[in-house]
Amino acid sequence: MSLLKLRKFAQVTLPSDLRKKFNLTEGDFLEAEAVEKGILLKPVTVVEREKAWNQVFKSMENVKDRKPKPKQSAKKKEEEIAKMVKSFRKHHA
Repeated sequence: MSLLKLRKFAQVTLPSDLRKKFNLTEGDFLEAEAVEKGILLKPVTVVEREKAWNQVFKSMENVKDRKPKPKQSAKKKEEEIAKMVKSFRKHHA
C-alpha cells in the first residue's frame, strides 16, 4: 500500500508501479467513488459522443429484421394475385 500526499489544488500523484500496472499515462481519466473505507479510483475510457454513435450505427448495419411480415387482408391478397396473373398473362401471351 502506498502513501499519497494531497497537494496544492487537491492533486495527488499515483505511484509509478500502479500507473504501470494499470497502463495509466498523463491525461487519462479516473472515476472517483466514495466507498465505505475511503475513496476508490477507477480508470475509465472516455469516448467522443459522435464516434460512439457512429460505432453503434455501423454495428447495426449487420442487424436484420427477423420478425414476420404483417399479414395481408384478404382483399390485399386478392389484388396481389390478380396483379401476378395479369403480369403472367402479359409475358406468356
